[in-house]
Amino acid sequence: MPGFRLRPATAADQALIVELVRAAHVNPMDLKWPNFVLAVDECNGQVAGLGQVKSHRDGSRELASIVTVPACQNQGVASRVVAHLLDQRPGVLYLTCRSGLGPFYERFGFREAPEAEQTPYFRRLARLARIFLFASRSDERLLVMRRDAPQA
Repeated sequence: MPGFRLRPATAADQALIVELVRAAHVNPMDLKWPNFVLAVDECNGQVAGLGQVKSHRDGSRELASIVTVPACQNQGVASRVVAHLLDQRPGVLYLTCRSGLGPFYERFGFREAPEAEQTPYFRRLARLARIFLFASRSDERLLVMRRDAPQA
């Protein structure tokens, strides 16, 4: 199993970040390279995965754009990226994901956030997803999850 190292993204990574996020069919909005960390394969130097924490106008912060390159899936890349981002950016974080991914994020302390606990950004996003993305799919829905600040 190859090893991976994590590094902050650089301006030179911007096009690759956009390409990988779009290929993974995750939210392509607000992809700013300074927010990203990349997992790089130590053997060949290729990017194996990435993720970011982004801020919203309502003051909330979101763990987002978690992507693993298909050839590197099931090797712990996403887990390493998530753990790193959580260590580097403590405090309350939200995320959105397909319902099938909920158990993955629960391992990191996220839980489904009822609408009353969601910030305006996430309430609006969840409503739009119900209308436009998941209206015809009874097997899947958008989860809004929250991780509270770890206790010291």
